[in-house]
Amino acid sequence: MKYLRYIYNNNIYYGILEGNRVFELSGEPFDGPQKTGRDVPLSEVKLLSPCTPSKIICVGLNYRDHAEETNTPLPMSPVVFLKPPSSVIGPLDDIVYPKMSGRVDYEAELAVVIKKKAKDIPVSDAMDYVLGFTCANDVTARDLQPSDGQWTIAKSFDTFLPLGPVITDEVDVSNLRIQSRLNGRVMQDSNTGNLVFKVDYLISFLSGIMTLCPGDVIITGTPAGIAPMKPGDVIEVEIENIGVLKNTVNKA
Repeated sequence: MKYLRYIYNNNIYYGILEGNRVFELSGEPFDGPQKTGRDVPLSEVKLLSPCTPSKIICVGLNYRDHAEETNTPLPMSPVVFLKPPSSVIGPLDDIVYPKMSGRVDYEAELAVVIKKKAKDIPVSDAMDYVLGFTCANDVTARDLQPSDGQWTIAKSFDTFLPLGPVITDEVDVSNLRIQSRLNGRVMQDSNTGNLVFKVDYLISFLSGIMTLCPGDVIITGTPAGIAPMKPGDVIEVEIENIGVLKNTVNKA
């Protein structure tokens, strides 16, 4: 399935994307919804973030090439931080460049969307708790990110987590090409096979710390090639067989 969340006729719906048509669902994807029988062309809807997480759990330094790029040893355990739900935006929404920052970077990431309540889940069962996967951009005010690991301010501005365009369960996340493009120029080009800590391990590890709820999002780290953006730039995150997440940077 390819799930999405959208506005049509001033109402918000969840739907399933089939070809170029959006089939409306009777509820949220986490509740086993059914098609209502209504569908519309994709071109007539405004896409929103594909879910509304209660929390976003982030994993840092989780690509081998990114650790090499920053001359940082590979972590012995996941480097974990949080982003607030207020940072979430959807496809084509503006990333707002905050006045207090002088450098704002993109970070292309694979996002995992949780399907059902998860606590103390073994690795062998972890994928049963996944609704699907989407693209994420872990936007970061790099000049406000201190070296001591307390990254909350740098990561938490409103609009600093674009998600989308769809949530899909039709991919093998062990081997997906992941790219970012800044104004059409390829900046990051890697593969999820380079993840230090794999998706099933991360779900198990994190569920041992906190209860994961339906719609919660885990973003799994960014590969090499991060760089700053400026107002007016267009940033795209593309993950193989998931889609393209496109946003424009604008001044506050």
